[in-house]
Amino acid sequence: MATDAALNAASPGKAPRTARGRETLRKLLDAAAKEFADLGFHAASISGITRRAGTALGSFYTYFDSKEAIFSALVKDMSESVAREAAAAMSPDATGIAREREALTAFLAFARDNKEIYRIIDEAEFADPASYRAHYDGTATRIAARLDAAVAQGHLAPGDNEVRAWALMGMNVFLGLRYAVWDDSRPVSEITAAVEALLREGIAAR
Repeated sequence: MATDAALNAASPGKAPRTARGRETLRKLLDAAAKEFADLGFHAASISGITRRAGTALGSFYTYFDSKEAIFSALVKDMSESVAREAAAAMSPDATGIAREREALTAFLAFARDNKEIYRIIDEAEFADPASYRAHYDGTATRIAARLDAAVAQGHLAPGDNEVRAWALMGMNVFLGLRYAVWDDSRPVSEITAAVEALLREGIAAR
């Protein structure tokens, strides 16, 4: 799930300079995802991360100063991976509600393949509040930008797109919890169709 930004999120002055170093950093981040997802932040350990990564303990300190540092890098890595997957899934000509459906489709698929993201992001609320807020602020900002563009193009009615963005994000988060983490048996297309109908038609009686 690496992104270039995440690979550069090692502790200050410790960014990898070689392909081998980037590969080692990737292994550490992947191992940290498993360690934190299985044990939680407080019970997780640096030795557990390096054991899962198959690297020497010294390799950890080549790139990270502490458990807190790799946790912050991992939250950033996951957040940017979600953004990248959503962007890649959206058709160039899609806009408005259709674009939001595509973004939700990508998010549900990502969450099904990376269920650990929920525990790690939830842990960040207490273990790394700054990263926790940055994750949600960044996501809401991207959604609001899409809504702004759709309003400008005449595909959505004008409104408070900041509030709309946070509402959409909150809905998507809990849909992921219900239909990706707790039970992933229902087709994603059914879920996103219901959400699209909600956005297009509302729930008021006609």
